Amino acid sequence: MGPASHPIVARAIGVVGKLTKRIYIPVTPTSPPGLIEATTVDPWVQSGKYGLAWTYFSLAFLGVLVIIRIWHWWQDKIRQAIYKQEVEQHYRDLYSASPSHAGMQFFPEERGEKKDFKPKTDFSAVGPVLDTLALFRWVFYRPIPDIVWRKHRFTFSSLGVLVVGFVALAFSSLFVFLKQPLYWQSIQYGSPPVAIRSGMIAVAMTPWIVATSMKANLLTLVTGIGPERLNVLHRWAGYLCLFLSLTHTIPFFVQPVWDDGALQIYSKLFPQGSGVIYGTGIACLVPLGWLCVASLPFVRRIAYELFVTLHVPVGVLYVGLLFWHTKNYLATWDYLFATIAIWAICYLYRFSKLNWVKPWRSSFLVGDEAAITLMTENAIKITIPTQMKWKPGQFVYLRMPGISVLDNHPFTISSLCSDDFPSEYGEQYRDCTVVFKPYGGFTRRVLETAIEKGPFHTYRAYLDGPYGGMRRELAAFDTCILIAGGSGVTAVMSQLLNLIKRMRDGKAITKKVVVVWALKRLEAMDWFREELRICRDSAPPESVTCKFFVTAAVRQSRVPPQHQRAPRPLSNVFHDRLDGFVANIASKRNSQMIRDEAQGNPEYEQELRAEDEDRFTALPQQKYLQPNYVPAQRPPPENDLSPQEESLRRLEGRDAGDTEAEKEAPRLNANGFPEDKKGEFHFPPLKHRPEMQPHFNHGPPSPRSFPPPTAAEDTTSTPPQGVVHPPELAHLRTTNLPGQPGARPTSTFGPPSGFDFGFPATPTEFQKSLMRFAFPVPHQIDGGWSVEYGRPDLGYMLREWTTGGADGRGILGRRTAVFVCGPPAMRVGVANTVARLQAEIWGDPMLEEIFLHTENYAL
Repeated sequence: MGPASHPIVARAIGVVGKLTKRIYIPVTPTSPPGLIEATTVDPWVQSGKYGLAWTYFSLAFLGVLVIIRIWHWWQDKIRQAIYKQEVEQHYRDLYSASPSHAGMQFFPEERGEKKDFKPKTDFSAVGPVLDTLALFRWVFYRPIPDIVWRKHRFTFSSLGVLVVGFVALAFSSLFVFLKQPLYWQSIQYGSPPVAIRSGMIAVAMTPWIVATSMKANLLTLVTGIGPERLNVLHRWAGYLCLFLSLTHTIPFFVQPVWDDGALQIYSKLFPQGSGVIYGTGIACLVPLGWLCVASLPFVRRIAYELFVTLHVPVGVLYVGLLFWHTKNYLATWDYLFATIAIWAICYLYRFSKLNWVKPWRSSFLVGDEAAITLMTENAIKITIPTQMKWKPGQFVYLRMPGISVLDNHPFTISSLCSDDFPSEYGEQYRDCTVVFKPYGGFTRRVLETAIEKGPFHTYRAYLDGPYGGMRRELAAFDTCILIAGGSGVTAVMSQLLNLIKRMRDGKAITKKVVVVWALKRLEAMDWFREELRICRDSAPPESVTCKFFVTAAVRQSRVPPQHQRAPRPLSNVFHDRLDGFVANIASKRNSQMIRDEAQGNPEYEQELRAEDEDRFTALPQQKYLQPNYVPAQRPPPENDLSPQEESLRRLEGRDAGDTEAEKEAPRLNANGFPEDKKGEFHFPPLKHRPEMQPHFNHGPPSPRSFPPPTAAEDTTSTPPQGVVHPPELAHLRTTNLPGQPGARPTSTFGPPSGFDFGFPATPTEFQKSLMRFAFPVPHQIDGGWSVEYGRPDLGYMLREWTTGGADGRGILGRRTAVFVCGPPAMRVGVANTVARLQAEIWGDPMLEEIFLHTENYAL
């Protein structure tokens, strides 16, 4: 060891000596009783056990969640595997060509409803476990009612979250306050024990607070709980940490260090003016208090943009000040280093989720091209052809610099990522579609920009995701009930399409699907008209029931012509230039791709460039495409249909005079599968209407982009006569265009056509009971599609649908899933009913599970 290292060793020995004096206070026979108590009862040197206790508690809770997820995953996979094996055996027997079957005659099979799938109980279920889960769901599925005081509404978290928070509070409080004493006889014998215990637990909570806050979440990978739901635990953990931090702070004011000469003792360890004794603690408490207060719901509603902008920087500041405050005593820096590691890993994981950071994708650094379409009922659809993959029910964070540089808004993906729905960009692309209604902030700016730019303008979109999704697979349940309210149908549509595809492929156990959509006006059907048509045509017979409830009390009034244009702030000039700069990069990249496609052939390259330029430069200007007038009303229908029957006809897309023209459906067997099942089922292609078709300007060259050359060009065609009118704007259209002919939907319950109760306002409970008595809900669902008028009483409907029938179970299968996405009143009614239905499992061996999934992020 050289001479240069001697000062370093001496300095280290000095620090250790000071720390030794702080930890090991000498005790002699003449020491006062207070000093002996502080050294033997709860010595400071052993206080690190309180932080470890919280860590073990959190790991135990995490282990329970992992075990529950593995249990559900194992059950679902076992059931689907057994069912798949039975389906394969069915088709082997159906198409068997062995000599022993040569004399068999092919008779129609019995109905599929009589052949219920009943897997072996010892493989897929354990009775006591299922009864225990039903008991917990019977308790925790029940939401806590809101408290309304004057004009204020107080909303509570779910009962499960409150119980977890209460258990965590009780655990930490017992560790802090149960053991005595809370204070030493004098501050000169050491810091108050209650302060040390609470401080250690608060520091140990820091990694878990950060872990539950990340969008790309590590806990989601092991528990299956989405980051939007873990964020609720993040908030409650922050409140608990603030409580423990105040508990750590207050005792130092009850027993201040300047009493009993304690300041002289502390000054030997902490130099005067360093601010360590009180300054570092207050410095940590201030940002933590701001983080908790600013996260309160009413504060976030007032200053949400400020909260989002400062939340992460203030959190980083808080962790940094903890390093200064704790000084690595009692191994506190281990928790802080774990916090930084979680932060780094999650941000790297999120970076890998960004769609524009992958060099092998065309969106590298420039994002994807997006088109905005204005739809009926003031809805907006954004279509983004992308190479990203996603699962049903997931969401993405969308950033569009041409509209707002800083906003990064989450949207649920309503489209299905499947080979059956390729994008116009090419076979490697899928259309990521989001549908929403603008209210304020980013969504409002999207509407204003779309009106200003017109339908032929495209934008650069940067996707972050996908995230979230369901913890369970709907295909593993015998019955699925999908309930949506208004724009909540965006979360249901991809689940419905995926479920029907898996049913036709024989990969879903599901035999019955019930869809309930409460919408304000019938025109909202245009949002997913084509998807619903595909579901109706492709679903196995009598397997899917759709019930639409029109809730608007009055018809939408005619909007007068508006000749003014939407206000365009000057700040959007920057957005336009930024979006144009990125689009120019994408255009140059496409030019390079055209050069590669031509492979040195100048004539072919010139032809491809002319073709590509004609796709987006030969378009008329916006002022010629979006006239500011309301299209004329269509003539009244020349038939005798009632308004209700006319609505049903428009819902199905049938022509007024078409009564028997039906599209020939493929031949199906009794189980709803095609008789000649030689491969995987594929949906028919989407048939977008011209006014709903998104337009893209910078699509990459692909075989789909350029039509094959013909033998001879038709030069005898004459241009169309008359003036070419622009397409009718979707957000101004009040009538629906006819679509595919199909069977007329039937109404299964409710008042007859044209009947009016005459209630001037929302019906009371007595009036609802009167209507239920006059028009009872049937126990059996006929499998058709129907439209009802009025707000559905979902709780009452579910109770009626799940009773009756030959077996007394209604539509309940062995395992039933209820998926609901809608306003709070809808979620509360459905959750209460599903909670009460858990009691049916205890006394019926043929019922195993009734699972509820609610899209409820705010609670």
